[in-house]
Amino acid sequence: MSLQRIVRVSLEHPTSAVCVAGVETLVDIYGSVPEGTEMFEVYGTPGVDIYVSPNMERGRERADTRRWRFDETLEIIVVMNSPSNDLNDSHVQISYHSSHKPLPLAYAVLYLTCVDISLDCDLNCEGRQDRNFVDKRQWVWGPRGYGGILLVNCDRDDPSCGVQDNCDQHVHCLQDLEDMSVMVLRTQGPAALFDDHKLVLHTSSYDAKRAQVFHVCGPEDVCEAYRHVLGQEKVSYEVPRFHGDEERFFVEGLSFPDAGFTGLIFFHVTLLDDSNEDFPASPIFTDTVVFRVAPWIMTPSTLPPLEVYVCRVRNNTCFVDAVAELARKAGCKLTICPQAENHNDRWIQDEMELGYVQAPHKTLPVVFDSPRNGELQDFPYKRILGPDFGYVTREPRDRSVSGLDSFGNLEVSPPVVANGKEYPLGRILIGGNLPGSSGRRVTQVVRDFLHAQKVQPPVELFVDWLAVGHVDEFLSFVPAPDGKGFRMLLASPGACFKLFQEKQKCGHGRALLFQGVVDDEQVKTISINQVLSNKDLINYNKFVQSCIDWNREVLKRELGLAECDVIDIPQLFKSERKKATAFFPDLVNMLVLGKHLGIPKPFGPIINGCCCLEEKVRSLLEPLGLHCTFIDDFTPYHMLHGEVHCGTNVRRKPFSFKWWNMVP
Repeated sequence: MSLQRIVRVSLEHPTSAVCVAGVETLVDIYGSVPEGTEMFEVYGTPGVDIYVSPNMERGRERADTRRWRFDETLEIIVVMNSPSNDLNDSHVQISYHSSHKPLPLAYAVLYLTCVDISLDCDLNCEGRQDRNFVDKRQWVWGPRGYGGILLVNCDRDDPSCGVQDNCDQHVHCLQDLEDMSVMVLRTQGPAALFDDHKLVLHTSSYDAKRAQVFHVCGPEDVCEAYRHVLGQEKVSYEVPRFHGDEERFFVEGLSFPDAGFTGLIFFHVTLLDDSNEDFPASPIFTDTVVFRVAPWIMTPSTLPPLEVYVCRVRNNTCFVDAVAELARKAGCKLTICPQAENHNDRWIQDEMELGYVQAPHKTLPVVFDSPRNGELQDFPYKRILGPDFGYVTREPRDRSVSGLDSFGNLEVSPPVVANGKEYPLGRILIGGNLPGSSGRRVTQVVRDFLHAQKVQPPVELFVDWLAVGHVDEFLSFVPAPDGKGFRMLLASPGACFKLFQEKQKCGHGRALLFQGVVDDEQVKTISINQVLSNKDLINYNKFVQSCIDWNREVLKRELGLAECDVIDIPQLFKSERKKATAFFPDLVNMLVLGKHLGIPKPFGPIINGCCCLEEKVRSLLEPLGLHCTFIDDFTPYHMLHGEVHCGTNVRRKPFSFKWWNMVP
C-alpha cells in the first residue's frame, strides 16, 4: 500500500474526505480535542479498516480492539478496499474519553467516499495487469521482471502519408494502432464525485518529447476517434469520462534510447479536489506507470535469413545472378535495388543495417540508415520504410563522417557468455583505433546510440590499419552444429603463408594466383614462389597478422571464446598508402544464408585442377554442414576494395529470446 494524505477531523462539524481503494489515509484526531481527554476509541462502518500504529518498531494493530490511551505519537490509518456506491456512504467515528466521566466527552465523525483509480498497462510482458503484484512505478529487467514496453512507431503504415507514423499527431490508419501500447485508466465510484473532482493525465516536459498519447474518444474503428492528448508540447490532459469506468489510451514512442535518455518514460494520473471555488484544485492521489522504449536490436549472421538485398550496377550482372541463386537455395526473398536508384553505388551493406524492435504484442523490422550518405542514401527511406518496416538514422551535426561510419563496420556476435556475464543477444562489434591513439573512430552519435540500446553492449575493435576500415574485412560468424553454435572466422596471413609453403614443398611453387580473372589486363598473375620470395609482402603481412591477433585476443576476452571457437581463414593483404587492402578477394567477407555461404572467389593457385584456397576453405567449413559457393566479385567489387558481404545485405529472423528477459 502507498500513503495517500492526511485528513484532519473536527469536533465542530462532520468532515468529509475522498479516499482511494487500497491506499492508506492518515487521520489526524489531535487538532481539536476536548479538555480532559485521556483515551479515545475509533470505529468504522463495514468496509472501513482502521489501524493504530503506536510506533515504527511495533507495527500496527486493528483500532477497534480496545480503547487507546491518548498519545499524539499514535498514527490512525484508514483503508478502504472497495469503491463506494454513493457519496459519503461510509464513515469513521472517534470518541474521546476521560477516566472521570462515564460517557464520551465528544465525538468526531469523518464521512468517506471511496473511489478506485488505476492507471494500467501490460506490466509483466505476459499480459498480467494485476497491480497488487508489482510496483508500477518501477521497471525491472529479467525473467521475473515487469514494466510496460513502448515501440518507437517509426514505420509508415499509410503509404500515402509522407512521413513516419510518429512524426505527426494523427492516427492515419487503424493499422498504426498495432505499433502502440495500450494504457487504461479505470475508475470506480459514485459518478457524482466527479462533479467537483477531476482526473488529470500528465507527464514531464522531458518525457513528452519522447512519447505521445492518443485518447479513444469515439468508436474505435474510426481514425478520427483518436485524439492526441499528450506529447510534444502537451504535458497534461483533463480526462473526460467518455466511457464511464474505463478510458483507453494508445501510447507510441517517439525516440529511441540515446545519450541522455535511458528509455524510461513515466505517465501519471492525479485525482484533484476542485470543490472549492476560492482555491486551486488540490491533489488527492496519483497513480503512475512506467514504460521502457524497446531498443533497436541487431541480428547476427547465424540467424535464419528472410530477405537478401543487392544492387544492380553496370558491371555486376553475373554477381547479381549468383546472389539470386544463393538466395533461392536458402529459401529467402531477393530484393534488387535498380541502377536508376543506386546510381552505381553498390555498397548496400555500408548504407544500412537491418534490425528490429519488439514488444509483447508486436515485432517490427527497423532499418538503421548509416551516415555515409552515398548515392544509396535515399534507398532505406524511400524503398524500405513502409507498412510494418521502421526507419532510424543518426548523423553528426557537422556531418563529418569517415569510412568507419559505413555499416560494413557494424556487426554483431551470436549469443555468448563472457567473464560470467550472459549476452543472450550477442554483442555489437564496431571498428575504431587503438586506445589512446588519434586515428579514425565511428562518429560519436552512432556510438552513443548503440551503447544506449543496452541489450548488445558494443565492443570496439582495432580497424584503423585497414584502408577501408571495416570489421567485416577480417571477421565473420557462421553457424555450427556443436560447441557454442557458431564459429568465428578470422582472416589469417599466417594460415595463408603456411598453406603456400606446403604447396611449394609439394612441388607446386609455380602455380599461379589470378588465373582466369576476366579483367586480366589490370591483373598480373603471380606464382606461389613469387609470393613466398617477396620480403616486403611477407613483412607487411606480419604487421597485419599482429593487428588481427590484437583483435583476436579482444574478441576472445569480450565474447568468452576459446581457440576451438575460431577458424583461421587464409588471406593476404597488401599496402596501399600505408593502409591494408586484400591482396586477393577477401574470403571472410562472405554472405551467410543459413548453411549456404556466398564466398568471394579468390582466384588462388590451381593445383590438380582445383583452387587450393577454395579447397582449404571447404575443408575448414564443410565439416560444419556448410555449403560453400564461390562467387566471382573480382572486377565489380574486389577491384574497388570490397567483396560479397560489402555488396549485399540481409534481413534476418529475430531472436527467439525476448530482450526484456535479460539483465544488462
